[in-house]
Amino acid sequence: MKDNCIITIDGPAGAGKTTIARMVADKLNFKYVDTGAMYRAVTLSVLNAGLKFTQVPEIEKLVENIKISIDFSEDGMLIYLDGKEISCEIRSSRVTENTSLVAAIPGVRYLLAGLQRKSASLFKKVVFEGRDMGSMVFPEAALKVYLDADIEERARRRWQEMNENGIEVDMEDLKEKIRKRDRLDESRGLAPLRVPENAFIIDSTSMTLEQVVEKIVNALDKEN
Repeated sequence: MKDNCIITIDGPAGAGKTTIARMVADKLNFKYVDTGAMYRAVTLSVLNAGLKFTQVPEIEKLVENIKISIDFSEDGMLIYLDGKEISCEIRSSRVTENTSLVAAIPGVRYLLAGLQRKSASLFKKVVFEGRDMGSMVFPEAALKVYLDADIEERARRRWQEMNENGIEVDMEDLKEKIRKRDRLDESRGLAPLRVPENAFIIDSTSMTLEQVVEKIVNALDKEN
């Protein structure tokens, strides 16, 4: 395998990207980068600054003056905002509910795409998980995966995840939130969610995590 090897895993909310990306990275001894955490970090900074999400020029100016960085521990990726570790803080509901608004801002995407490419250069062998990794940020990646599942399964997975974390949520309400996120991701003018060119498409609806990981690892072997 090449010294530099990038795998991208894109797909809609609740498709299982995070879990699969972590498992693939562990199996291959790659670093795993959760690009959504970067957008969450910006969202947190906007909330802390007291800005409204309609104040696009002010937000773009804000991101020019903050420092987002990542590092790795035995438990995975850590993310920092202006030197403070915020990996847990960015998982709050107020951040989650507003991240898609921040992700649609050009200046934010430009800044974070640069950070993502820098991470690839620094860590060499990386699994990047997000929504436009293969289509926009790393179109020449060694393997571009598009991971999908039907809405029922995606909602079930998200419901299970939230319940395991002690968060009670109504299933129908969760489905509607996922549909809304899909519409936002697919319709935004900048870097909309789409299947990357030459992507390896996996519908994980009826597959186990291990089966999905095996398909991705086998696909990488064929590409290399």
